[in-house]
Amino acid sequence: MNVSHSTIQNLALASWVWIRKAESYSSVTTTLSYTAPQPAFALLRALKQWMDSIEIKNPKLARLLCQLIPAKCPFERDVIFFGKTLFHIPPLCKLNPLYEQTVSLRFRALCYLADECGEDVSRYC
Repeated sequence: MNVSHSTIQNLALASWVWIRKAESYSSVTTTLSYTAPQPAFALLRALKQWMDSIEIKNPKLARLLCQLIPAKCPFERDVIFFGKTLFHIPPLCKLNPLYEQTVSLRFRALCYLADECGEDVSRYC
């Protein structure tokens, strides 16, 4: 039994893939639509790559980054009214498209201060 023949017969394809049935299943033609990335996404991707490529080699810069970038999300809150918790606002930092790069940059700065400079980084945590 031909595995690809069985797979193609039983495969439910997504709506963006169109299959034109040929005489045999060995020659399946697919048409995919591709749109070029939007300029905003290209700019965001370039900004992410730039942030990932920043090397921390200055203790002053490392201290500044550790002070500016918070250790935990500052937007997480409990809304309390007359001693009763009405609702909880979850951390919204993960909605930031540069969240991973920002946290990574802070981590690299902390590691530089601890490993290269020998400083105590507990005050930044």
